Parts: sequence; structure tokens; C-alpha cells
Amino acid sequence: MDIRDTLNEMLVRLFRSINVIEERAIRTGEYQDLTANDMHVIEAVGMNEAKNMTSVARLLEVTTGTLTIAVNSLVRKGYVNRVRSEEDRRVVLISLSEKGKRAYLHHSRFHDRMIGAVVEELTDEEQQVLEKALTKLNDFFMTTAHQTRS
Repeated sequence: MDIRDTLNEMLVRLFRSINVIEERAIRTGEYQDLTANDMHVIEAVGMNEAKNMTSVARLLEVTTGTLTIAVNSLVRKGYVNRVRSEEDRRVVLISLSEKGKRAYLHHSRFHDRMIGAVVEELTDEEQQVLEKALTKLNDFFMTTAHQTRS
């Protein structure tokens, strides 16, 4: 098998595995009711100040309508707070509840463990090569995603 076949096989396996493993890692303890999609919304809302729905939808590259459905579910589950802006009542602001912040940190620890496992035995040079390769892969995906929307 040549390098291209090996890389293709590894990337396909990685993409499949990451989704399954990430969802299993999220759905532990008090977070049994979360999906990977829920967690992506929680990550986009973030730990800091409230954000408007439009900015979060842009971050996730989804429509505001799609985000509204996800946020409604997260509000019902107790992970997200939703309020109208005092300055402009048309604007809906979302932020993480205390439960949402705990879920965010829970997921963050999973990512820390994952990255630690990847880099712990790599030299600085190997880490730089991996970073460059993954950056190029991400650039490819971003370019392809924007081309398919146009």
C-alpha cells in the first residue's frame, strides 16, 4: 500500500472514530442527554459573555433557524439561557447556564486528553510537521466547503 492509500484509509477511519468516541465521551454521568451536536453548540456559545444567535449560527455555519431548534432543546435540558437584549428587543442573546458551563469543561477535558495522547510521544519537530499537515487538511476542507456553497 502506498502513502496515499494509507493516508486515505487513516483519515476515513479517524473521521468515523472521532464522532463515535467523542459522543461516548460526552454522554457520561449527568450529560447522558447531550449529543455531539449539542456539544458543538455549547462550545460555540462559550464560557464568556452572552452572544447573539446570528453570531453563534455563523460560527457553526448553520442557519439561525437550525440553531434555534438546537437552542430550544438545550434550554429545555437546562444547558443554555436565552434572553432578549435590553438594547434591542429583537435580538436574542444566549449564554451557558451553570450546567452548560460544567458540560463545556467536561468536553474540554476530553479534548485535552485527546491532544495530550497525540503529542506526548512526538518530538517538537514531529509536532510541527503534524500541525502543518493538519493545517493544510483544514485549509482544504474550508476551501472545499466554500466552493460547494457558491
